[in-house]
Amino acid sequence: MNPKYLVLYIVAATLALGLAIYQAVTTYPMVNYSRVGLNVIISLFFYYLAYKTYHIKKDGELM
Repeated sequence: MNPKYLVLYIVAATLALGLAIYQAVTTYPMVNYSRVGLNVIISLFFYYLAYKTYHIKKDGELM
């Protein structure tokens, strides 16, 4: 994957996670778990994409 999108993925995931927390806090007594869960799943997906784009090349290490 292209590593130049790493920051974009991290920002998108953080915004989605923040939106999920905001929705859970503002609608506390009657939380809509499907909307909050969907935002959490989206944020986890973007964090996964950020993890897959971050790659450290370790060719110089001895095994």
